Amino acid sequence: MTNSAQVHTSDAAASGIGWGILGAGWIAASFAADLAANGFRLAAVGSRSQDSADAFAAEHSIPHAYGNYDALINDDTVDVIYVATPHPFHAKQAIAALNAGKHVLVEKAFTMTAAEAREVVELAEARGLVVLEAMWTRWLPHMVRLREVLAEGLIGDLRTVHATHNQKLPTDPAHRINNPDLGGGALLDLGIYPISFAWDVLGAPTSIQALSSPTVTGVDRQTTVLFGYGDGQQAVLQFALDTAGPNEAVLLGTEGWIEIEPGWMGPSSFLVYNAAGEVIEGFDAEVANRGMQYQAWELERLVRAGVLAGDVLPPAESVAIMESLDEVRRQIGLRYPGEQ
Repeated sequence: MTNSAQVHTSDAAASGIGWGILGAGWIAASFAADLAANGFRLAAVGSRSQDSADAFAAEHSIPHAYGNYDALINDDTVDVIYVATPHPFHAKQAIAALNAGKHVLVEKAFTMTAAEAREVVELAEARGLVVLEAMWTRWLPHMVRLREVLAEGLIGDLRTVHATHNQKLPTDPAHRINNPDLGGGALLDLGIYPISFAWDVLGAPTSIQALSSPTVTGVDRQTTVLFGYGDGQQAVLQFALDTAGPNEAVLLGTEGWIEIEPGWMGPSSFLVYNAAGEVIEGFDAEVANRGMQYQAWELERLVRAGVLAGDVLPPAESVAIMESLDEVRRQIGLRYPGEQ
């Protein structure tokens, strides 16, 4: 099994780019820990309360802590804002950061709707600032090599993608995952991973079909999405918030297939099989910490290069993915408060 992860010779520490963390929840803590462990400059954190911000700053050795988001966004030591709040707040907070002249890394799902996503992306372009969706999976070493394997034709023509994301999450109706006011449901939290994965390896679908079952609060509990493509390819994508699962991904080609190990969304490994069922390549790589630093390296690379979009996940694709999510929601009847 090979171990040929793309090596980053990051000059994060030398770059002087200051990161501001907007939100102090668990995903923000994971991201901050990965930044600190990999030489990035953590400049400030903002939370809804000063106590929460102070505790977060102490845990991650961050020099500035603010009990509101506006102070964080306007901190002159901050160059990039990482938006780690619930989905309904992403667009408003990203826009505020961009208007303050900050580059932005926005947690997935990027926004609530494609209309919000377009507003964010158009503003970033107008201001000459980088905006990037924090779909961290895209930059992990196994995904870098997976795209190379597909481009090399090791499994022939890619025909079918199966990807799942199932979690046993809290059933409390007031919990964020079940709360429509906070963008709850399986789609935006869990489904975004397999949907973005299908976009990554197959591109834009030409047709979408969705089937779903709701929770008692009205958000989607379990959803299956079928993407169709002009050349006959298909992607079968399944996700649920009340059932645990192995979370595997399989790609089937005319000359073989690829199996990504369970937990494919995070650092993982995979095996490549030929049509006879023989392993022809294995990939595994040690990834330090949780692996969220790779997306930060990408954003800093774009900033230093003076470009607004990369090839792996350009802002226009984040908008298009949100259009796919909008269509899934339309088909399953999932509407959030305040939508027209």
